[in-house]
Amino acid sequence: MTTTHSFSPEHFEFDRQLIERLEGSGPRYTSYPTADRFTANFTEADYQHRLKQRRIGANSKAVSLYAHLPFCNTVCYYCACNKIITKDKSKADIYLDYLEKEVKMVANAAGEREKAIQLHFGGGTPTFLSDAQLERLMNILREHFEFLPEGEYSIEIDPRKVGRETIFKLAALGFNRISVGVQDLDPRVQEAVNRVQSLEETLTVIDAAREAGFKSVSIDLIYGLPFQTETSVARTIEQIIAISPDRVALYNYAHLPTLFMPQRRINEADLPSADVKLDILQHSVRQLTEAGYVFIGMDHFAKPEDDLAVALRQGRLQRNFQGYSTYADCDMLAFGVSAIGKVGPSYSQNEKELDAYYAALDAGRLPVMRGMVLDADDILRRSIIQALMCRFALSFEAIEEVFGINFANYFAEELPKLRELQQMGLLHFDGDFLTVEPKGRFLIRNVAMIFDRHLRERQTKARYSKVI
Repeated sequence: MTTTHSFSPEHFEFDRQLIERLEGSGPRYTSYPTADRFTANFTEADYQHRLKQRRIGANSKAVSLYAHLPFCNTVCYYCACNKIITKDKSKADIYLDYLEKEVKMVANAAGEREKAIQLHFGGGTPTFLSDAQLERLMNILREHFEFLPEGEYSIEIDPRKVGRETIFKLAALGFNRISVGVQDLDPRVQEAVNRVQSLEETLTVIDAAREAGFKSVSIDLIYGLPFQTETSVARTIEQIIAISPDRVALYNYAHLPTLFMPQRRINEADLPSADVKLDILQHSVRQLTEAGYVFIGMDHFAKPEDDLAVALRQGRLQRNFQGYSTYADCDMLAFGVSAIGKVGPSYSQNEKELDAYYAALDAGRLPVMRGMVLDADDILRRSIIQALMCRFALSFEAIEEVFGINFANYFAEELPKLRELQQMGLLHFDGDFLTVEPKGRFLIRNVAMIFDRHLRERQTKARYSKVI
C-alpha cells in the first residue's frame, strides 16, 4: 500500500467544472437501501419481531428516538415535509393521545425500559405544540425510556412561533440542541415562499438558547429559492456568520411541484438558473469556510470544536434519517405519522396519512405502512456507503475481514466505475485503500451511488434531488 498519499477528511475543493460535468440526481443516503425501496411486504408483525429481538439481547445499545409532529400554522411553499396545516391546537392533543398509545406498544414489545442516547423532534413544526403539550410528550417518553445524561436531545424551531419562555422551557425539559429554520433573510425571497421572518425573531430564539445553556445551535438555510442571487444570499450568509451558530445546514431547494402541492405556488420563472445556483453555492461555501466553519459533508458545516467536526476528524461521523450524527449506529425508534425507524437489520415507516395512522392504533396495531429487512448484501453495501459518506475513506481489507469477501471479486462490476472517477480526480485508490479526494467531497453522492445495487438493478419511481 502506498504511503505517499496524504489524506485529511476536512480538506475539500470546489471544482466547478467537475460539478457541472457530473450534475445529476441521486439519493441523499440517510439510509441504505433508500426509503423508496421499502415495501408493504414488511408488516406490523415484522416490526414486532424485530422489537422482540432487541428484548432477547440482540442489541443492548442505547436507542435513538424520533417523534414526528406534523402540524404547522401556515404553509411554507418550498416545503417537502409531511405536514398538516391547521391553527387548531386541540388537534395536537388528539395526536398526542395516539402517540402515547404507539410509544406504549413499542416499549412493551421491546421489553425492559430502554436507555435513550438521542432524541429528535421533527415536523411539521414541533413548536406548534404548546409548552404544556411539549411537556406532556416528554413525560410520555420519559415514562418508557431512560434518558442518558450525556445524550443529544434536539428539536426543530420556528422562530416566528416561539419566544424566550418556550426556549427556557425546552431546556428545562432536557433539550440541549436546537435547529432553527431560517432559509433566507431577504424579505423578497421570504414573501415569495410565504415565510416572513425577521432577523430579530431569529436572534431572540438563539440568544435565549445560549442563555439557557443549549450545547448547540444549528441554522438551516436553503439555496435555489425564488429571487435569490449570489449577492442576496451572500448578505444572508454574512448575517448568519455574525450570529455565529455552531452548525449551518445549506440545503439545495428541489423544485418538484408534481410531488409537493405547496411548491405549485412558486413561480418557476422566479427560480435562479442552474448556473446561478452553483454561483450561490460556491460563494456561500467560501464565506462559511473563510469564517472558520468545517465542511462536514454534503450540506453541513460546523465550527471546528463542534461534536460533528470532532467526529469527522476522529473518523466517528455517522449518518441517519436526520442527516449527519454522532449516534447513528443506534437503533432508532420512530413515532408518529410517516416516521421512519431502524431496528436491527430492518427499516420501517409508519402510515403517511393521519386517518390511517389513527385507524391502526384504534385497532390495537402498530401503524406500520412499509419497510424492509436487509439481506447480507444490503448490510455490506450500507457499511461501504456509510464509510464513504462519513469518513471519505474505505479500507478494502477491513471490509474483507468483517464480511468474509474478496473485495475485487465481489465488486468486479463497480471497480471500472471507481477507476473512471479516479481518472476524473474524485478519488484515489491503490487496490487496498480508497480515499475521496478534496474535489470529490462535494460529489460524494456520485461515489456512493456506484455501490448502490438497488439503483442499478431496477428503475425507481422516486424522484431524487440533484446531487448539488
